Formats: sequence, C-alpha cells, structure tokens
Amino acid sequence: MANFLNTVDLKDFLDTKVKQYNSPTFIESDPIQVPHKFSEKEDIEIAAFLTATIAWGNRKSIIKNAKHMMQLLDNAPYDFVMQHRESDLKQLLPFVHRTFNGYDFMQFIKSLRHIYSNHDGLEAVFLKYAEKDSLQHAIHHLKKAFFEVDYLPRTQKHISDPLKNSAAKRINMMLRWLIRDDNTGVDFGVWQSLSPAQLSCPLDVHSGNVARKLGLLKRKQNDAKALSELDNSLRKLDALDPVKYDFALFGLGVFEGF
Repeated sequence: MANFLNTVDLKDFLDTKVKQYNSPTFIESDPIQVPHKFSEKEDIEIAAFLTATIAWGNRKSIIKNAKHMMQLLDNAPYDFVMQHRESDLKQLLPFVHRTFNGYDFMQFIKSLRHIYSNHDGLEAVFLKYAEKDSLQHAIHHLKKAFFEVDYLPRTQKHISDPLKNSAAKRINMMLRWLIRDDNTGVDFGVWQSLSPAQLSCPLDVHSGNVARKLGLLKRKQNDAKALSELDNSLRKLDALDPVKYDFALFGLGVFEGF
C-alpha cells in the first residue's frame, strides 16, 4: 500500500482512522479503562502506570489483572502508596501477571512512594528530564529514580530503558494516556506541564507491522532505533500531536488485521 499512497493521501487515510478509533468506544476493549475508574490526578497516574506495566499479552487478561491490582490497593491507589505500612504489602503477594509477581508489585509500591515523597511525583520526574521533542531520556531517569531505594534486582526488568535500546512501549503508552488531551474522553491530558509534541508512539507488534506496510518504518526490530524512525515519520504528518496516529496503527492492526 505504501507504494500507492503519497504523503498527503497517507495523512488523509490515517487521519480518518484516528477519528474512527480515537473515540470513547475504544475504551471498552482497552486497558485504559482501568485508570478511567478514577477522577483524582494521582489515582489516575498511578493506575495508568501500574496498568501499563503489565500491558503485554492477552488484552482481556491485562484488563482483568489490572482491575485486580486496583482491588488489592483498596481501589485507592495513591492513598495506598502513600499511607501503607509494611504489613499492608502482604496482601499484594498472591498477585501474578506473566513474569510480574507479588514481589514486583510490592517493590513498585515502595518505589512509587519514594517518587512521590522525594521527587514530587511521576509528572515532576518527566518534566525535569524532558527534551523539546522527546521523553525517552526522561524514561531513563525515571528508572534511575525508581530504583534509588532498596530493590529486588528481578524487578528492574519491568521498567524499560530507551538508552539500552528499548522501545519502552508500555511507558510510552502510559505517557500518551496522561499527556494527550484529545477532547474525546479517551486520553486524560492530566499532565499539562508536558506536550503531546514530546510523545513517542507505543511501538508494538501491531503498530510496527502496520507502520512498515505503510512505509512509515523500515527497521525490522521494534527497538529504540525503530521508535526514533517512526517518530520522525509521524512528526512529518503532525508535529504537534504525532502520537494520535497510534490509534490508527493499532486499530488497523488489531481490529482490521491490516
């Protein structure tokens, strides 16, 4: 298809797909529904962070287990993070989603309390290290801050590092949720200190394959170099909101088998 579409036609095609999928109906089958259960900023961002962390594998399983995470946090994630005692963490031990287990969950709660107590919260970490057109270095610094406390070495693998050539799909997805304000009620736009222009596309099997078919991406691996290439292509289509095309690429791949 890439051979038949010039840039103008490709933009028109993808803009149409964005309108189709960037709508409230998207929430029904997507993990973003979990942070949508909350109204306070800190609850939304913690629910988004934890949900995105386990967002790999079967989508129904992701949603079910992310909801279970919230139940284990008494459906008050920020209060639990900030007020928990060591004994409260035991209720998290039975949790498991693929390779993310109860010990990882406990570590995440301890590290999140450190982020909110000593770094003014998740948004502040990203704002401090944000670059004009990228948040990839900021993701690296989030990981560093996250593991400033005593930690289990096994838990490190659950936060990606773009400086180690990871596409950091899950954290980039969370950033899309929290920074984009799409006026449709899907993405939250609660991090107003940061701009959609700084976002990178959550690059996974579906979005990567569709991007290659459309000529937006040539690199075969879904890594940090591929992400940079895709970012450049999407910024040519819309420099202010390049990641709106995540809806088009994902929708074409998952719902249309493009």
